Amino acid sequence: MTNGLPRPVTAVVLVAAGSGERLGYGIPKAAVPLGGEPILLHALRGIVAAGVGSQVCVALPAGDDGLRQLVEDFRLELADGGPLLTTVDGGATRADSVRSALGSLVEGTEAVLVHDAARALTPEYVFHRVVDSLAAGAVAVIPAVPVVDTVKTVVPTTGEDGRMAPEIVTGTAPREELRAVQTPQGFHLPTLLRAHEAALKFDERQTAAVTDDAMLVELLGVPVHVVHGSTQSLKITTPLDLIIAEGLLEGPLGVRWVEG
Repeated sequence: MTNGLPRPVTAVVLVAAGSGERLGYGIPKAAVPLGGEPILLHALRGIVAAGVGSQVCVALPAGDDGLRQLVEDFRLELADGGPLLTTVDGGATRADSVRSALGSLVEGTEAVLVHDAARALTPEYVFHRVVDSLAAGAVAVIPAVPVVDTVKTVVPTTGEDGRMAPEIVTGTAPREELRAVQTPQGFHLPTLLRAHEAALKFDERQTAAVTDDAMLVELLGVPVHVVHGSTQSLKITTPLDLIIAEGLLEGPLGVRWVEG
């Protein structure tokens, strides 16, 4: 039960098939060490600790036996009553990886949380906020935080010699209307399946423009609800992100940092 409402039967899709090129380790991002352990392991522990899914399906780089073994070892460590833990091969794109995982969810699943392994330090309460919203009747929910930077739209320009010149500002977005979107993103499963089926008909330009599952649902004309996320739920993409994550994991006094 969440807030007195019955929870939908929920699965978690953990997307962990990224190459991690920008981190510079030469290995898949999910295998990059964070606090001495792979990023993927931190993400799995967070999901299990939140206790929001009866199944966790991990989309891994195709053919990566090392990460697959890591998931299997973690499964063996789980106490009785833990979620069903499964793996699938990820695809060439994030959407392909999600679709692969959706196709392996067990019968009876009503809702799904799609979570990025790169957001390995997402607090448990963010998962619960998303599930609470689904339990209250929303069919699509995203966690997000206010944007603190000023955001401008720009266009490239070309000099007289045809070479690229400095970009030109075309406008300033109203910051009070902007949110930085995080994961896990929660969906009524049939709605997300319909959104991904529609995406199979996209051309190359449309496919490249889609950056998350919520956008696919938006394109169906379905309202997407927003709950408050967490600054701790940063996405580990660059070496600087990894340094920040290390600092969050082990704070200045050597204790795990928790956002208030």
